[in-house]
Amino acid sequence: MQIRLICLTKAFLCRHILHFDINLSSTAGEWEVSNNNKTWGSSIIVFFEDKNFQGGSYECSSDSPDLHSFFSRCNSIRVESGCWVLYERPSYAGYQYILTPGEYPDHQQWMGFNDSIRSCRSIKNVYGNSYKIRCYDRPDFAGHMAEWSEDCPLVHEAFKFHEFHSAVVMDGAWAFYELPNYRGRQYFLERKEYHNFTDWGATSPVVGSFRRITEF
Repeated sequence: MQIRLICLTKAFLCRHILHFDINLSSTAGEWEVSNNNKTWGSSIIVFFEDKNFQGGSYECSSDSPDLHSFFSRCNSIRVESGCWVLYERPSYAGYQYILTPGEYPDHQQWMGFNDSIRSCRSIKNVYGNSYKIRCYDRPDFAGHMAEWSEDCPLVHEAFKFHEFHSAVVMDGAWAFYELPNYRGRQYFLERKEYHNFTDWGATSPVVGSFRRITEF
């Protein structure tokens, strides 16, 4: 009898609850194991309580407005697939951290200010070649406007202004950074209108850099 495990991603090695259906084919003489909780191609992230992927872990594959019941702290993360935005507080509030696939052995690797992760969202619109954003130096899409479709590590060199008071994401998903060269506080922007900088969660209109969010 041949044993065949249908598990095409490393995520199945994680310790949290996985529900399997086991079907025996008498003609083929094979066991087929499938996971009902996942859809192939879905976004998967694994949170670890301690650094270097140690301690308790929790695997997540969907938006979660409140993670406090699954872990008390987060000091390392493995993004198996997809792109994610993590939030310091429940209900998608507080500091934001944007992660692409890869391993993050401590919270400094995602520029975390602390070890608190209380909610998360899977980022859509990270595939394809179409990216476009319009930035304005006044609220409600007034004043000077600049349209951009590439990464911008130094806003003060590329623009006549460095305060973004409103923005319109035409295509793709974007990340604003408080400081040049993609440092400092991060802000996630998806395809919609932002009438004021507070709409993307900022307390100041200053943007030092921004870039496209892509999985690859």
